[in-house]
Amino acid sequence: MPDPLSPEGLERFAQVAASHVGPGKIPGLVALVARGEQVHVEALGSRSIDGPSMQRDSLFRIASTTKPVTGAGVMALVGEGVLGLDDSVEKWLPELARPRVLRRPDGPLEHTVPAHGAITVRQLLTFTFGFGMVVEMFMAPEPWPVVQATNELQLGTFGPPRPDEPPDPDTWIAALGSLPLIAQPGEQWMYNAGAEVLGMLVARAAGMPCGEVLRTRIFGPLGMDGTSFWTRDLDRLVTAYEATPEGLAVWDPPDGQWSRPPAFEDGAAGLVSCADDLLAFARMFLRRGTPVMSAEAVAQMASDQLTAEQRRTPSVNAFLEGRSWGFCQAVTTDGPRAGSFGWDGGLGTSWLVDPVRDLVVIVLTQRIWETSTPPAVHRELQDAAYAALTDRR
Repeated sequence: MPDPLSPEGLERFAQVAASHVGPGKIPGLVALVARGEQVHVEALGSRSIDGPSMQRDSLFRIASTTKPVTGAGVMALVGEGVLGLDDSVEKWLPELARPRVLRRPDGPLEHTVPAHGAITVRQLLTFTFGFGMVVEMFMAPEPWPVVQATNELQLGTFGPPRPDEPPDPDTWIAALGSLPLIAQPGEQWMYNAGAEVLGMLVARAAGMPCGEVLRTRIFGPLGMDGTSFWTRDLDRLVTAYEATPEGLAVWDPPDGQWSRPPAFEDGAAGLVSCADDLLAFARMFLRRGTPVMSAEAVAQMASDQLTAEQRRTPSVNAFLEGRSWGFCQAVTTDGPRAGSFGWDGGLGTSWLVDPVRDLVVIVLTQRIWETSTPPAVHRELQDAAYAALTDRR
């Protein structure tokens, strides 16, 4: 058993959490740090401004923290022999067979060349299949044609999750397949779209909706009873806020977009969850996959899967900030936190697992990030959790 987190460190963790809650800051949060069997939770503030108190089991829209969960669902199917990492996806997603690739990322949609090869399951997991967000598209003086087309088709690939907007799964994948790729498969890391396609892939491969795949392979075995693509339990679901010049404004209320089944179950950013469910998911990794997937699958998800050339792009530096990418999550390869992994959600969440130090840090808030950099509350609580280690390595 690892040494426990120090009382002084946990007190500091609580102080840091409290310092970020209040008017003009965050209405409420749930912050969890765990080591071994020791779990410390701070549930502070309120679920909405001037609303009921935050509870340990409050539900949050976890946005891109969904990605590792979807990745685990894929790896569970790999373990069952339903999928192979180097399989072409066209068997299940014929809409993506024989893709075309833009001659220039910002060029006309009709200016394309054939792809050098087929899209594989591995490329989707590593976000290198050739489509997604890159820094350059946000810096362009005029929207790229492929960005305009993606938005017109309501694919939800280049913005925050909005469950009410994307069409049904078959329409969604057909629309994506009608667009050219931005880069050759395997050439470049691009954010987000890979996990959206993975949600479609697991549904087609398993013959059931993505949510049912995750329920039977991940949520059920791990006891993640509060995690799903929507919820009827509106008393537990927090209000989501965005910052405006006039202060915080409601972005999505409890009876909003996550209160009913979505047409498209977004494997990149669609889940709601709670702190203890995400702890159960983290501990599965610390148990080397039991009972969800193999130790080999855990190692693959949690290790660097990018080549030096794939890492050498502006998008990797901007989105990952010195880290690299495993399967559907960031991995830290250097420095004092080497060996840790996890991913964040732009609607206000972060999920960090450090198997080297047997540490889990989960921070759930209902304030949308204003930049791509994690807000101070997430960084400072992770720092406080590491400072609470009594046997730092």
